[in-house]
Amino acid sequence: MTIRSADATARPGTLGLTLLALGVVYGDIGTSPIYTIGLFFADAGFRPVAPDVLGALSLVVWALTIVVTIKYVVVILIIDNRGEGGIMALLALALRTSRGKPARRHLLVAAGLLGAALFFAEGVITPAISVLSAVEGLEVAAPRLAPFVVPIAAGILTALFAFQSQGTARVGVVFGPIILVWFATLTVLGVRAIAAEPSVLAALNPVNGLRFLVHHQLAGLASLGIVVLAVTGAEALYADLGHFGKTPIRLGWLAVAYPALIVNYLGQGALILHDPEAAEHPFFLMAPDWALYPLIGLTTFATIIASQATISGAFSVARQAVQLGYLPRLRTVHTSARIMGQVYVPRVNLIMFVAVLALVFWFGSSGAIAAAYGVAVTGTFMATVVLAASVYLHRRLLPVAVVLPLFGAFFVVDLTLFLASTSKLASGAFLPITAGIILYFVMTTWSAGRTVVARRRGEAAMPLDGFLERVTGDHPPRVEGTAVYLTAAPNFVPHALLHNLKHNKVLHERVVVLSVATEDVPRVDEADRIVVTPVGKRFYLVELAFGFFETPDVPAALARAPGLDIDVAATSFFLGRDKLVPSVRPSMSGWRERLFLALARNAETATDYFRLPPNRVVELGAVLEL
Repeated sequence: MTIRSADATARPGTLGLTLLALGVVYGDIGTSPIYTIGLFFADAGFRPVAPDVLGALSLVVWALTIVVTIKYVVVILIIDNRGEGGIMALLALALRTSRGKPARRHLLVAAGLLGAALFFAEGVITPAISVLSAVEGLEVAAPRLAPFVVPIAAGILTALFAFQSQGTARVGVVFGPIILVWFATLTVLGVRAIAAEPSVLAALNPVNGLRFLVHHQLAGLASLGIVVLAVTGAEALYADLGHFGKTPIRLGWLAVAYPALIVNYLGQGALILHDPEAAEHPFFLMAPDWALYPLIGLTTFATIIASQATISGAFSVARQAVQLGYLPRLRTVHTSARIMGQVYVPRVNLIMFVAVLALVFWFGSSGAIAAAYGVAVTGTFMATVVLAASVYLHRRLLPVAVVLPLFGAFFVVDLTLFLASTSKLASGAFLPITAGIILYFVMTTWSAGRTVVARRRGEAAMPLDGFLERVTGDHPPRVEGTAVYLTAAPNFVPHALLHNLKHNKVLHERVVVLSVATEDVPRVDEADRIVVTPVGKRFYLVELAFGFFETPDVPAALARAPGLDIDVAATSFFLGRDKLVPSVRPSMSGWRERLFLALARNAETATDYFRLPPNRVVELGAVLEL
């Protein structure tokens, strides 16, 4: 059947959405000035002299211009999956270009899953580095408080993750105004510093950045790992496309975030040129003495908002990965009845919390964590470029002679930044790489295991047509009521039906063979949600379709099934619950088979995932060899 994406619900106007987008989309990239410039001189060891200061600033300014403004705002935002963005939505969109082309499909899946895996790694690092960098402002205001920085940051992060179960819908409306105040503060601080040292404007000339790289050679190239920190969060511009739309996201960047960031970075450089001793903490030292503590408070709020957006993004990506078949079923809680997409995934929240606290206590400073940050960010960048290029070529949005060199240039820039970030493998860059590889194998193993399970079930499956030929008026006996059998193969007899018939020797008066499919669109229009096909002998095939942004609610959908008039409270739901065991003829390597079995044991039950009434569910099990 033809699947249409559901229309978006009524939303605020452009200016209102732009304000909301500031609080969600730009929190991460907007807080990067807290730590980025200082790392050139406190961590990388460059001297706070004019050539190095202007060169470092030029690299940061042009990274923001090329990677964020040109690549994401101008080019990537053009494409969307029925109004949605993000790495998983882009993967689903790109896979449409690979039908009948298995080699391309394998490449796109690998790129998409690696990008998603590194996105999760970035989601762990962002709260750690952001909150730590904000609290480190206390070291500037009161050096004697330095020993308390890590415990205070840990306390803030603990409260942040504990709050996730409550949802952010109620407080989300204040995020935008706070971040607007944040960007206004960045601008004021920057203008104040530039006015005292206007020669810093020379950093706008890209030649200064090129001279910096040529002069410092390998050290200059390695410094690009710091430049990456200025563009962290750029992926959010695309990931949150469905929440706000293209115009508000572009307006928020071009009118507010981009100029504020450029001015603040230049202001930090101006301060260093004026006072080289300020190079270690240029962001906080731009503020006058009376404003330092208020700035620390505002910075803390801004980094909490940035962290919240990252955590929420991880929840959304996890749910999409489940829907697309790359992760086992996870318990998902909708935290807002009004705002679509506000979800809480308890298991993901717990894993992220433990990982974030481990990073904070292990590294102990934002500068140390920065070594691990760039790899995750740039890895996701490269995956996005590969997937987007495939869509551009397939849709012929630009001539091939333009697409190939354009996206080739983007990929070279991202690859250069990635390689620069890997120069600090021993200092922590190995962490996101390791985490990304592990998550990649988890997702590919789950996908491959599901394929094996489906094939094993199919080997012993009986065609539904042949089964119906054996059903007569009184054989087998029919009992009152409706039975719904969930199956992944609607043209075959569900295993649960055969087991029920074997043990109870009866069929219900009305039998519904139900299959639930996830389409490659974000949301499915209600008119296309359900298809009912009578196949005779009071059997019905029912196909339910959900988008990868939706959580399946089977009872609610069945209650609206045309021609069935199903009373969910009086219906029995039969599920097959296979006990998976290792096979004597394994289709996967031993370690992947064991990993798949462990994932399957810990998956959420079908009853909970499909929101079935527990007191109406009957589970019939069997042993299935992998």
